[in-house]
Amino acid sequence: MLSFTIALIVLIGGYFIYGTFVSKVFGQDPSRRTPVHTHADGVDFVELPTWKIFLIQFLNIAGLGPIFGAIMGVMFGPAAFLWIVFGTIFAGAVHDYLSGMLSLRSDGASLPEIVGGQLGNGIKNVLRVFSLLLMILVGAVFVYNPADLLAMLTPDHLDRMFWIVVIFAYYMLATLLPIDKLIGKLYPIFGLALLFMAVGIMTMLYANANFIPEVWHGLDNQRLDADSAPIFPMMFVSIACGAISGFHATQSPMMARCLKNEKHARPVFYGAMVTEGIVALIWAAAAVAFTGGYAELQQTLGSSSPAVLVNDISKTWLGAAGGVLAILGVIAAPITSGDTALRSARLIAADFMNIKQKKIAKRLAVSVPIFILCFVIMLIPYEALWRYFAWCNQVLSVFTLWAITVYLARTGKAYVITMLPAMFMTAVTVTYIFFAPEGFNALTQPLLGMTISYEFAVGIGLTVTLLFAAMFMRFRRSLPATAIIRD
Repeated sequence: MLSFTIALIVLIGGYFIYGTFVSKVFGQDPSRRTPVHTHADGVDFVELPTWKIFLIQFLNIAGLGPIFGAIMGVMFGPAAFLWIVFGTIFAGAVHDYLSGMLSLRSDGASLPEIVGGQLGNGIKNVLRVFSLLLMILVGAVFVYNPADLLAMLTPDHLDRMFWIVVIFAYYMLATLLPIDKLIGKLYPIFGLALLFMAVGIMTMLYANANFIPEVWHGLDNQRLDADSAPIFPMMFVSIACGAISGFHATQSPMMARCLKNEKHARPVFYGAMVTEGIVALIWAAAAVAFTGGYAELQQTLGSSSPAVLVNDISKTWLGAAGGVLAILGVIAAPITSGDTALRSARLIAADFMNIKQKKIAKRLAVSVPIFILCFVIMLIPYEALWRYFAWCNQVLSVFTLWAITVYLARTGKAYVITMLPAMFMTAVTVTYIFFAPEGFNALTQPLLGMTISYEFAVGIGLTVTLLFAAMFMRFRRSLPATAIIRD
């Protein structure tokens, strides 16, 4: 339990200490006019109270990641706690904050435009397609779980298909309506519910913990299939939203269009990610404590699902109120990530086609093809969708971190704060793509009857990482002193 307490303190301290340092490196400027003042349109560029933006950003990036991802990831052992803490402080929160700040400085531009502005038009066009498809994939993936749970909780005639249609209809409204009309009113409520649930679980964690692993007792992989699921890279992809997630950088520009002053960027972007890290830490510890240990947790998940475990923990520790909060958490959280994913898809498409979104007809023109494609993707089995979402998500974080690193170098700032996370996530993601069954092995196994060994996958990951680092350093050395821009 001492490890958990220290981890909690370090996370909170990281926001105040390292978060302040990162904001100073970037050069946060409260006197600058933000996009909501220069491009107000009553639809996407709408000034909102900072507390609302924080809760919306938190719910946008949370989804089921800090709950389900943490529960699945903690089976790798105490190393999961270290990744949640240090991944959040030095990678995830930096990634979210700086992508939000770059959007603020670029008139609220969406992620592909930001990344492409630093890495070139070729990368920009690739990311336009990649991020657009990823957003549509997220929208499709986050329909299934809440639809299944709602079908279980309602009369038989309100089946899974009924709830899929209802959720998808909500997605369409949330994508098309001005951000303050639906998202601005519902999200703060659901965000507070998710936070209240986490605080309640944390309180009961101290009162009822049977077994909380201490980090100094060892960092061994606790999974039964440890040989086929090594900590590196598998844990770093399993625990994504609780540490670093490329999806988050697609959400930051949405809130950058509503922020009235740059001084609020650190609590909104860096703070929301730290809050998500805290939620992930709580649920990771709660899963082990409630079941009684790693072996018991794996046995529980082997016979049920994370959603059932979340429901059991909430009802047992928090009573009837906990059951209500659990339902809100496992139903509202994915829905409120799915709808903003499709809204981000609209903004990404509108940005690269240069279509203003003030008029509903133009929003429909951009959104209808997105809705159709999302519905088609939903016909693919859920397991297959989720399998590929995980590593595609982290690929996006790699591009974002390298783009921010290039920006910091061009502006004469301490680029090391993103270069190191960029190198680490490059190694993780490339290794995962070549080693994981759903990665490159999905092609080599059926076509060649062979799989890529772990050692070879790690070698490829490290080689690509060093190649990217060398390319960046060559670019950095090519910048004459007069080329350094001041933003």
